[in-house]
This record gives sequence, C-alpha cells and structure tokens, in this order.
Amino acid sequence: MSLRSTRRPSVQDTLLARHESRRVGDTQPPANLSTRAIDRVAYASDASHYLLTPDAVIIAADPAAVADVFRWASDTGTPVTFRSGGTSLSGQASTDRVLVDTRKAFRRIDVLDGGTRVRAQPGATVRQVNARLAPTGHRLGPDPASEVACTIGGVVANNSSGMACGIVENTYRTLESLVFVLPSGTIVDTSHPDANARLRDAEPELFEGLLRLQRRVTRNPASVQAIRRLFSMKNTMGYAVNAFLDFESPVQILSHLIVGSEGTLAFVAEATYRTVPIKPKVATTLAVFADLDDAARALPALVSSRAATLELMDAASLRVGQGLADAPPQIRGFEVASEAALLIEYQAAEQGELDELVARGADLLSELPLRTPADLSQDAAERALAWKLRKGLYTSVAGARPSGTTALLEDIVVPVPALAPTCASLQELFAEYRYGDSVIFGHAKDGNIHFMLTDRFEGDEAMGRFSGFTEAMVDLVLEAGGNLKAEHGTGRAMAPYVRRQYGDELFEVMREIKRLCDPRGILNPGVIIEEDPAAHLQNFKQPQPIEAEADRCVECGYCEPACPSKDLTLTPRQRIVVRRGMQRARAAGDEALARDLEGDYDYEGVDTCAVDGMCQTACPVLINTGALVKRLRRENQNPVLAAGWGAAAKAWGPVTRAGSMALTGADRMPVGAVRAATSLGRGVLGADTVPAYSRDLPPGGPARRPRAGLIGSGGAGPIAVFIPACVNSMFGPAAGGIGVTEAFVRLIERAGVRVIVPEGVEALCCSTPWTSKGYTGGRETMARRVIAAVTAASDGGRLPIVSDAASCTEGFTHIFEDADLDLPTEDAVAFIARTVLPSLGSVKPIVDSLVLHPTCSSTQMGLDPALATIGAAVATRTTVPDAWGCCGFAGDRGMLHPELTASATAAEAAEVRELAGDAHASCNRTCEIGMTRATGEDYRHVLELLEEATRP
Repeated sequence: MSLRSTRRPSVQDTLLARHESRRVGDTQPPANLSTRAIDRVAYASDASHYLLTPDAVIIAADPAAVADVFRWASDTGTPVTFRSGGTSLSGQASTDRVLVDTRKAFRRIDVLDGGTRVRAQPGATVRQVNARLAPTGHRLGPDPASEVACTIGGVVANNSSGMACGIVENTYRTLESLVFVLPSGTIVDTSHPDANARLRDAEPELFEGLLRLQRRVTRNPASVQAIRRLFSMKNTMGYAVNAFLDFESPVQILSHLIVGSEGTLAFVAEATYRTVPIKPKVATTLAVFADLDDAARALPALVSSRAATLELMDAASLRVGQGLADAPPQIRGFEVASEAALLIEYQAAEQGELDELVARGADLLSELPLRTPADLSQDAAERALAWKLRKGLYTSVAGARPSGTTALLEDIVVPVPALAPTCASLQELFAEYRYGDSVIFGHAKDGNIHFMLTDRFEGDEAMGRFSGFTEAMVDLVLEAGGNLKAEHGTGRAMAPYVRRQYGDELFEVMREIKRLCDPRGILNPGVIIEEDPAAHLQNFKQPQPIEAEADRCVECGYCEPACPSKDLTLTPRQRIVVRRGMQRARAAGDEALARDLEGDYDYEGVDTCAVDGMCQTACPVLINTGALVKRLRRENQNPVLAAGWGAAAKAWGPVTRAGSMALTGADRMPVGAVRAATSLGRGVLGADTVPAYSRDLPPGGPARRPRAGLIGSGGAGPIAVFIPACVNSMFGPAAGGIGVTEAFVRLIERAGVRVIVPEGVEALCCSTPWTSKGYTGGRETMARRVIAAVTAASDGGRLPIVSDAASCTEGFTHIFEDADLDLPTEDAVAFIARTVLPSLGSVKPIVDSLVLHPTCSSTQMGLDPALATIGAAVATRTTVPDAWGCCGFAGDRGMLHPELTASATAAEAAEVRELAGDAHASCNRTCEIGMTRATGEDYRHVLELLEEATRP
C-alpha cells in the first residue's frame, strides 16, 4: 500500500515564507522550535506501528507558550500534535508536521486534601503521581500497565484505564477539573467558580454550539440508546459523547469531551483528580487452564466472586513468559501447548474482608478445570512476580518478535458473555490471515482483550492481508455488540471505523464537536475524525535491524523516566530510534541525512550517556542502552587516548596519586586560574577529553598503600578481602569527614573483625574507567591484575571481596563474571549491615532527618535495603526523595560534561531543598560530589555517619 504523496509545504518552507513576506501579522515562530534532523528523528517514533517524522519539534515551557504555538499554527495553517509519555499504541502521538513535547516542562504534582485529591501536569507519570500519593493511602483511579512511562497527559488524552479501574475509576469518572488551552489560545480553568460564564464570554460560538449539540443528542432516542449501550463498556472510540447525557453545563461537557480526545480538541495543561483509597490487603494467584476457552468461560463466575482483576494470557503469552529469568512458578516446568492463564486478584481494605473474599475465591477455584491447583497468596514477592509478567507482557512479547518485523497491538471490548466465542473467532482469523505468532491477553473482567500481530507490514501482499484481517475483525467485534477500542484510543488505527461503530448521526455530532473546538483543523489531523477509508494502512513503521544490544527495542519508552540525560539530549529509546533512523537513511540512499545524524549523535547519543544501566531496570526486555553506547565508544575510540589510558592501566598507582595531588594543588589555587587552564585544555583537546574544574571538587584523598595487609581487630583470621576504592583515594572526603575507607576500618575494629587488603592495592581498580570509555586494552590489563591479586588474597576465592564505593563493587563483580570466576563480591554497606552492625549494639541516632541518595549501582545490585538499614540506625527519620534518579556523574562524566549532572539532578535537588534534612548521605564518592554540586549540601558516605554514631 503506497504512502500519501501529496506535496505540502514543510515547516521550514513556512518559516522561510513568513520571514520573506511583509504581509504576515505579528505572530512569530514559537520559542524552542527545532528543525534539526536528530531532534526530528528522535521524536518520530512511539510505541505504535506508525512512523511519521515531524518537520519540527517544540519543547513547550508552560500553558502560555502552548497558546502562542496555537496562535502561530492557526496563522500559518500548521498542524500540531502533542507528545508526552510516548507509549501511544494507535498512532495518536505521531505527526509529520509539528510535534510539541509537553513532558519536560510539565511535571508538577500537588497532593491535596490529605491525598483525596491530586493535581498533576501532563508530563508526570502515573507511577510518580502514585508515589507521591502512597503515604496518604490513596492512588489514581486509572491503573494502566505502562504506569512507569505513561503520563497524565496521555492518560487524560486516551481516557486510559487498566487492570482494575474498569469504567468507574477512569479519568472520565474521577476527573474533578482541567486546565486546558483551546486552539484559539483561550486558557480555561474548569475549577473556577465562574468557569462556565468565562467560557461563554471567551468562546461564544463554542459555548452555544455545545448547548445545541446537547439538545440534538438528548432529543434523539436512538442516539441516547446507542450511547448508553456503547459506554456501558470500556470505550475509547471517537469522542466521549456520553458527556451530553452525563453533564449539564457546557464547561463540564467540554472538559469531559476533551477526556479521550487524543489531542484533537485542546491541550490539557493540568488535571485534578479525585483519588481512590488504596486497598492494602491483597491475595493473588496465577491460574493455568487447559485452553483459552476454559479460561474465558470461567470469567462470569470469577467476576461474581468480586475479583478485583482478572488478567488473561493465552498460550503464546505463556511461552514468552517461560523464557523470562523470573517467570512465576505456575508457568514453569511444562511445555505450553494450548494452555491459558488468568491472573486473579482480590483486594480489600481490611483483613477480615479479604479473608471472606479469599474463601469464596478458593471454593470457586477448586471447582474450575485448572491444569494445576491455584492457591491465592498474600505474599508480596509472589504477587510481584505475577504482575511483572503481566505488566511487561506487551513489551516482552514484542521484544521476542523476529528482527525487522513490526509489533502491532490492538485492543477491543465485548460483553463478557461474548468473550469466549470472540477469542475463538479471533484465533480463526489469525490462522486465516497467516498471523501465526499472534497473542491474546488483557483485562478479561471487563471483556477487554489485547491482541498482537507481528509481521513486516510492507508490500501489496502483506498490506492486503492486514486490510482483510482488519475488516473481518471489525465485523466480528461489532456483531458481538462490542467497541473497536477499549483503552488504547482511536488514533490513526481505527479512525476510519468511527462512523461504522457509531452510525452517521453520532459521527456527524463528533465532526461538529471537532469543528467547534478546532475550526482551523490544526490539532492532530487524521486522528479520531478521518474520512479516508484507507488511512489506517498508511505510514507503517518498517524497523531497521541495528546492533544486537538494542535490536529488540519496541520503542515503548519505559526506560525514559530513569535516564539521566532525558532532559538534556536523548533518552535510551531515542538513542535507539536515531540509530534506526541512520540505517533507514542509508537504506534509502540518503547519505546526507545519515551523516547529519551521525555528526550530532556523538554528543547527543554517546558523550552524554551516563552508561549507568538504569534503563535496563525499567525495560521489560532488559535492554541496557549503555551497553550499546559502550560498543560505539569501543568502535570509535581515539587511538591516542586509548594508548594513553592503556599506559595508565599499567601505572595506575602513580596515576591516581598524581590525580589526587593535582586536586589538592587546585584546591589551594585561585579557582579562576584553574578553571581557565582546564577550559583551555577542553578547547584544544575536546570537552570529552579534559575535565572541567569547579570549586565543588574536593582536594585529593589519602594513599591506599599503607592499608595493605591485615587490618581490623581480634585474633581470628580475615573474613573478607577489602579493596579500598581508588575513587576514595583520588577524591578526598567531604568537608569535616574522615572518608569512607577510614570509617570502614574503624567500624570493623569496633566489631572485632579483620579483613585483608591485597598487596599492591594502589595499582588496583574496578576497571570502570576503561569499560565506560570503551578502552578494551586498558580494561584487560586491569582485569588481569585484579584477578591475580584477589585470588591470592582471598585464599583462592574462599573470602568475599568487599569494596567501599558502590560503582566499584559493581565493576569488580563484572570483572569476575566476565572471567567466569565464582568470586563473591559485596559492597561495604551490605558487609557492614550484615556482619558489623549487629555487633555494635544499640546505635543512638545522631541526626533527626537524613536524606539518602541511592546510586544507580546500589539499585542494580540490590544494595538499597542495606543502605536504608544503615540510614535508619543513624537517623530518626530517613527519606529517599520521590524524584530520586541517577546523578549522571558517572565517574568522570560529570566533570567532562557537567551539564549532564546538572540536568540529571535538577528535580531531585529541588526536592532535597524542600526536605531541608539535617544530613545527606550516599554510598559512592563521585555521586556524593555530584549531589553536593547539585544541592549545595555536603553529601557523605553513609558509613561515615555510622562511624560517628558509634564512637565511644
């Protein structure tokens, strides 16, 4: 199927014409408008199966800036589309005109009235909002599986629901008020007492038009009947015309029409929700049935038993789930043939209520045709495993697709009694149209299922099959009395079918809604209202195979909130998307575009990546984009620098001492002179080569050599090999501190234990400096030296290896894993919490309020519980900021590119200033420096505080 070929002026053409024309009015191009190729390509993709590359990207700063964009767009006739979280699955967040990012500057969250209400901007994710609400015992009603990445803007725009909220706790039902910007530039706050009058005065045609449509709908019995039936289920097809029946005032009708309007009527700048109480008592099971039909036919009884969630997974889903490292035990140990599973959960406010639900559910489960018994468990770890499988199912299944194919996810809803035959008919359609790897899963309690097709949707044969399948699927769902979209939104995927679902009368009402709100048609054309019957077959994404580390990426964006560079340059998803864009440009013969992208990628994609691996912690298919960046650094390493770092590995002891002395000398000199010298070096040799000096860098630290041998107290032999981290030797402690190495030594002496420090410790390093920079030669040199030293010191591996910087502990772990050596490694924080703290007796807190900064390494190694344990020992109250994230210092990256750390820490630093803690601590020296720089507070290693709290 061919793409649209109609030539229309690009944004660049429009800007040029406006610049040259003397007849243009006062409207100026919006601020922060970029037409750089790398920005356009980076924003081109979302999780949908469509690919449209915008002409320009705008980072909007506030509602007034959006109003300016609207005035400019109306003046120039330029279409505008909004993007926040970017997990859109139906193409509603893609455009080939102007894309406006509404995530970076719209993240404020205000908890109101003890958590019974919450006000949030469109860039805040559902998980971030719920984290702020959690201490109050409340949460948002909508509970989408993509909560880690999906934002309030997307949740409102799609009227997203999820596993448990159904149609009673979605945005439409729990919305209290909106602040939105109309295409005219009018800003409306529906919470204002005079909102209705203000809307009438500012937008009289719109106001009267809504009243006229309300009369038209309510006076037509057929329309009323159709609306009642279609909205008795989940329904995100078309506009929420049920608002004409549910509300009286035009401002309330309009605000609820905007819910689910997918950015086609207005921009939502703020939403205030009525929250729902958290039900803390939970029991969960994963029930495996012989086949999908058995599972579907069990639904009515399970719904009647008051199950809160009933999540369906078919055989193909279970096969993918079995391949996960932490697959739930219920789906292990057998070869999946036709089996299907239901994730069943009961929720209650009190234990007695839960006990009743569990008893009822257990009786029912005992009567169902299960493959194996299913026990309802209240164990949090078991529940987490089951939900990790379900919430990551889309991306896990999509990640398992053949390279070069597209994953296309659709969702439908039918009345629950019709679900079993609908699923059976869908499977027949999969076979008929040769979609052999298709999967079915979803929210079975609501009759809402998702199904995924994987194919290379290219060429007449493939697109003809897809067109035939879609037509048959539409007929199937509508004949079953269902809706063609339940929660993913109409988007581009189902826009041509809105008329078929609603009929001519209600479709014309929707067209009039669009005309009244957006008379110039500038907002997201092609979404929801679309007359071209083949529009859904155009602009399909054709994935380009890239490096193996990232090829499985489905561009879902789950990784983005965890990325230190997300507000500075590229996110992990965008790094991958741009790599695919380069390949696509080369395949099309556009070498100029490929070179343009490559030129900007060095800084945007490589230099400013912290390679911290936090993206992997959020990725359902465990992609570590940092591994890709390390590969690129290896493949493009500067031979002169590689040789220099190789030489440094051979003489690491003198190098670290020289670095330490240089920092001490710089600390004694005028800061301007030192900064001028480093600035000159950066100008000559490059910003990615010479560190930038700033006054917040401490003087050098003490040498490690005197520590070699047995240290500690007591007559017994050593219980661990201790490698003081070179980073603590290079950088001295925070002002007034003794440093973590000295604190560790004093603590083990007080506990009466001994450790051994290897001979030649001054020359040892975890190899992270070479690994992160891609200098393989130096890394191999250091790894061999470390293995030889610790093998000898640990009595052939009998003793665990302990280091006193979290990133260094992680680095040593990787050295041993890469060499296939079974050498147990433990961070000093965990070692002290496990072996020393119990021996120290009662510890009296020395501070009232401690603010903790976990690190990327401590998080990935599972060290944070030990960090919290030490924190709780030294402080009456410990807090990890909600906005916590990797500081982006990344060894020396924060000195080479201080803008990375400044951007990565901005949100956490703002929260830290509000917390006003008595003390601040972390578990890695460079991270402590980064956080000190960001907040102005002295961050120390948490073991320094413990040493101080246990002094005689």
